[in-house]
Amino acid sequence: MYGWIFSRLPGPAWLRVIFALVLIAAAILLMMNYAFPWLSQYSPFTESTIGMVLQR
Repeated sequence: MYGWIFSRLPGPAWLRVIFALVLIAAAILLMMNYAFPWLSQYSPFTESTIGMVLQR
């Protein structure tokens, strides 16, 4: 998959590397801002009981 994307990017190799890094950064940004917060409401790992001990 990465080879297919890299071969479809325009320009010389150094420009392809820059484009690939921008695409990776955009994918990470989208996942951190939209996908992971949406999935966190369905995750059982976000519920913590550590703070409940201090509230008693």
